[in-house]
Amino acid sequence: MKKIAVLAGDGIGPEIMAQALKVLTALKLPLEFEEALVGGVAYAAFGHPLPAEVVELAKKSDAVLFGAVGDFKYDSLPRHLRPEQAILGLRKALGLFVNLRPAICYPELTAASSLKPELVSGLDLLLVRELTGDVYFGQPRGKRISPDGAFAGAEEGFDTMRYAVPEVERIAHVAFKAAMGKHLVSVDKANVLETSQVWRDTMIKVSKEYPEVTLEHMYVDNAAMQLVKAPKKIDVMVTGNLFGDILSDEAAMLTGSIGMLASAALNEKGQGLFEPSHGSAPDIAGKNIANPLAQILSAAMMLRYSLGMEEAAVRIENAVKKVLAQGYRTGDIRSEGCKLVSCSEMGDAVVAAL
Repeated sequence: MKKIAVLAGDGIGPEIMAQALKVLTALKLPLEFEEALVGGVAYAAFGHPLPAEVVELAKKSDAVLFGAVGDFKYDSLPRHLRPEQAILGLRKALGLFVNLRPAICYPELTAASSLKPELVSGLDLLLVRELTGDVYFGQPRGKRISPDGAFAGAEEGFDTMRYAVPEVERIAHVAFKAAMGKHLVSVDKANVLETSQVWRDTMIKVSKEYPEVTLEHMYVDNAAMQLVKAPKKIDVMVTGNLFGDILSDEAAMLTGSIGMLASAALNEKGQGLFEPSHGSAPDIAGKNIANPLAQILSAAMMLRYSLGMEEAAVRIENAVKKVLAQGYRTGDIRSEGCKLVSCSEMGDAVVAAL
């Protein structure tokens, strides 16, 4: 029996999580679910977005299925108490250093993409993002009175971008293994950042162990342009935390909707946290109109990467393809002639397709 920590979170999180659990339950797998509060709902109940008990639950589980966190009403809280700190805290506590985000444009959704169909039809891109380093976690950071320069005496904010060679090496190995026999694009800003120069030098060093992979280096501004100019030329893209945060959301829109983008965050043991790439969307929470497919596909990634249940993962992915082929659509991916369905109805359709 595999233990799954279920952390639905805020906004539409509980609605889409219910659909993923519905699908997993229909597969009759040896899974045990334990639910807990994170994010804004945890702050409201316990005074903290990530209670210590939830961290312990996550650590003792085989995998974490995560919904979404965030709510505008908590924006005035100190940063360490805001709902978003729950996901950052879990990444750090579990050592989730690699984020896998597949961007797949299903044939039925080419018209939903913001790009021309010929640019995205057949798109199957994997973005590998380093998740526990970079400017998000680098120290020192904070606010202070500027000690020098043109604005000396004024308040300023500062964050530190940093990467150690071993950090880059371990994400490099993940990316090269994912790109075996394919084309790997490593994204940096080595022309102006010392951190990026260390990144590039390390990628070149590790590449010598993977002669089957074609390595290309790309500055982040050019990478952003190529994702909308010729995305199908990229098989696998690897980059740091900050650039990856931005580029993965850009890649999501190539697929028709960020509501289609699943995500896996893994540590060195293969334990992972699986979540949709979209946010909590508090403006539509409780309306039963959210797209649950990213959450359902994240559950499939959980089965594949942390639980070793490849056959079950493929069944879910095939069921999603089937409901799209049948014309079922939530509002974010709606097109003319399709069958507009609610969040729960989309979940039911996936179960029926199984």
